[in-house]
Amino acid sequence: MGLSSPTEAEASATEAQSRTDASQTGLRRSMEARHLVMIAMGGVIGSGLFVSSGYTIATAGPLGAVLAFLIGAVVVYLVMACLGELAVAFPVSGAFHIYAARTIGPATGFATAWLYWLCWAVALGSEFTAAGLLMQRWFPGVDVWIWCFVFATVLFTLNAISSRVFGESEFWFALIKVAAVVGLIILGGAALAGFHPLAAGEYPSFGENFSTPEGLFPNGFTGVFVTCLAVFYAFSGSELIGVAAGETANPGANIPKAMRTTVIRLMIFFVGAITVIAATIPYEKVSVDESPFVTVFSMLGIPYAADIMNFVIITALLSAGNCGLFSCARMLFSLADEGHAPQVFKKLTKRGIPMVALCVSMLGGLASLISSVVAPATVYLVLVSVAGFATVGVWMSIVASHFIYRRTFIKNGGDLSTLPYKAPLFPLVPILAFALCLVSLIGIAFDPNQVAALLFGVPFVGACYAVFYFKYGRRRSLKKAVDA
Repeated sequence: MGLSSPTEAEASATEAQSRTDASQTGLRRSMEARHLVMIAMGGVIGSGLFVSSGYTIATAGPLGAVLAFLIGAVVVYLVMACLGELAVAFPVSGAFHIYAARTIGPATGFATAWLYWLCWAVALGSEFTAAGLLMQRWFPGVDVWIWCFVFATVLFTLNAISSRVFGESEFWFALIKVAAVVGLIILGGAALAGFHPLAAGEYPSFGENFSTPEGLFPNGFTGVFVTCLAVFYAFSGSELIGVAAGETANPGANIPKAMRTTVIRLMIFFVGAITVIAATIPYEKVSVDESPFVTVFSMLGIPYAADIMNFVIITALLSAGNCGLFSCARMLFSLADEGHAPQVFKKLTKRGIPMVALCVSMLGGLASLISSVVAPATVYLVLVSVAGFATVGVWMSIVASHFIYRRTFIKNGGDLSTLPYKAPLFPLVPILAFALCLVSLIGIAFDPNQVAALLFGVPFVGACYAVFYFKYGRRRSLKKAVDA
């Protein structure tokens, strides 16, 4: 698919540079390729697939939903290809804003970092709340906030011990979710082919639900168009490989390997799962009130399907929260390392953990949790819409950074054969990825349920630029980038 591995000599050279970078930052390079893959899978496979996929099917129709997820998979491949080259070139922790700062400008890097930090800080609160609510199925007498506190404590502990413990815990968290998705594809696919011994009554055959009374696209192709942002948000988290680059052993070899594996698995899992769901449940009966996964497993007649999926979805939420907390802390550390946040965020424990940044990120997540409970629903929806906007904004920053980086590299007489990893089909890949992301942002202007992402996301980005301008001034530059 174009994500080729570097040669042994090139990987060794990159590893030597990575050891230098690690010694400069103090972060430990203790994660392997399998940890990176599961961190990305854990960050991606969450409520976007388990719950929000119902919204996509209901809005775009069965075939439209499959097409929307195919578009999402293509965009993820394009973004990951660009990210792979940048992550190997700059194997630093919390890398997104550094890519932008060193290629586009420090103000863009500053805005990208805070946008991504806000995305995950908001997500932390919503994930803790949702997991607490789901626990009430089994423990109705225990208040939601107690479960939120328990889950927050567990995830904080996992992140505070070491990056390897975080990577190992995320590996097992993600494995549970992957097993659920694979089970849905295999069992649901077999049932659509006619093998459903436990199902009660008639079961749809493959393709039966794709032809609706209103045609293949019941809400027109516009339905596909306006769901693109929701689908892209479902794929968000794949970029976490870039965040963890600074704590990855031998990044020149492990990052491209993890990128390639992640893209292939995401295409199979997401497109396969949405195809089975769309073919099984009539689109007019799909909603976000119940996970489509629960509906499919219940239709299959699997005993205790609702309880099984309740456990899996809780695991999915905690896994995403685990990744989110890791990402938030590394973003603050990286901002401080670049001189764009208080230097206290650079303080590391003996195990190489940015503890102050981790604590502040947890407080940010708990603050959004409180707002989701006590503030008006509109305020909370605004925060969530900013999170969706942030995902696409960061992707656009990544591909734009790659486009400028490669052009500058060539302009300065760089030899492409010396790059450990090269994104294919330059400049088509970054240009196409940027255009598709931009189209998704334009599309949500036509959806009343998502337009808040523009109304509040754009001013937030503008505020970040304004803060940078007034706090650091236009003369502020990244001396490290020049020296590098």
